[in-house]
Amino acid sequence: MVDFTVRYEPTPDEVARALGQGVRQQLKIAYLALPSVLIVSGLVCVLVDATYMGVAMLVGAAIFPLVLTWSIRRIGKRQLAYLCVPTTLRVTDDWYECRTDQSTTTMQWSLFGRIVTGTEFWLFFIGRQFTGFLPRRAFSSEQQAELDSLLASRQNAGIA
Repeated sequence: MVDFTVRYEPTPDEVARALGQGVRQQLKIAYLALPSVLIVSGLVCVLVDATYMGVAMLVGAAIFPLVLTWSIRRIGKRQLAYLCVPTTLRVTDDWYECRTDQSTTTMQWSLFGRIVTGTEFWLFFIGRQFTGFLPRRAFSSEQQAELDSLLASRQNAGIA
């Protein structure tokens, strides 16, 4: 039975990395498809002598990932004030709770359609929407193993 409580404080860099990973997972198709479309369209434009338009599309394909990463970080910085505070996490078989001085959020595991287990975070999705994360560093090795097992069993059972 999983039931443990930990206290930690996320760093701004940690939150930025988690948001970046989560949003990239959420936008994976757009992240790959838009540059591909721009490259193909740019090459077609160059071949039909619409050189300026073709070059603009090729440049757009090259800078799109950079602009997306910058946008994610900018959005993340707005959330740092309430995310980078001392936080108490309680994890059970059925839910997890994040508690700060300003808020308390409880999320049932059954709410998540997909949980991505990474080396640094557990990323949570409702449908295709990235909705949250738990940092692995907040938990001991034993707790991480318990949480990995719990989340894997829920995913395999089709519950999460």
